[in-house]
Amino acid sequence: MRLLLERCECELEVRKSRFISIAIPIATSSEIKELVNQTRALHAGANHVVHAAILGERADTFSYSDDHEPKNTAGRPALEVLKGSGITNILVLVVRYFGGTLLGTGGLVKAYGDSVKEVLKLVKTEPLVEKSGFSMTIPYNLYDIVKKRLIEMESTIEHEDFGTEVSLQGSLPSEGKETLASFLTECSNGSSSVQFTDA
Repeated sequence: MRLLLERCECELEVRKSRFISIAIPIATSSEIKELVNQTRALHAGANHVVHAAILGERADTFSYSDDHEPKNTAGRPALEVLKGSGITNILVLVVRYFGGTLLGTGGLVKAYGDSVKEVLKLVKTEPLVEKSGFSMTIPYNLYDIVKKRLIEMESTIEHEDFGTEVSLQGSLPSEGKETLASFLTECSNGSSSVQFTDA
C-alpha cells in the first residue's frame, strides 16, 4: 500500500464537458463531506462534484457518490480505478462542468474513470509503513546517543520530558522495535528499557 503525499489536480475535456479531478490525502472518512462541500463552493457553476475515497491500512474502507449522475456511472467507476492504484487514505473529487452534449452511461463511466486515471499519473506517494508507539525513560548521559539512534531509525519523537531523568515518547517503523530495544538495553547496561504500543 502507498500513501498520497500531497494534493494534486488535473483537467480532462470530453465532448465539451470539463472534468476536473482532484486527489487529496485524508486520514478519516469524516473529512470527506467537508472537502466535497468546499469543492462545491469553489466550483459553484459546476453541475456535479463526484467523489471516491479509500481508507485504512488494508485499503478496506470505501466511500463514493454519483452526485446526481445516473446510478453507478460516476462514483463507482472512479472508485474501481482507485482500488487498482494501491493507494490508501486518498479522496478523489471529480468536478464536472456540463458541456451541452449527453455522454450516455458508457461515456460517463469512461469519462469519470479516465479522470481518476489521469490524476493518479501525477500524484506523489510513499510506502505505507506500519508504525508502533514507544515510550522510555533514560538517564541524561544517554540522551544524545539515544536521540541520535532514534533519528537514524526514522522515528518521530512526539514528547520529551526532562525531570530527574528524560522521558521520550514517539513512534517508529514497527520493524525497528527489536533493534531499538536491544540498543537501549546494551547502552544502559540493562538499566533502561522501552515500552511499545501499536500506533
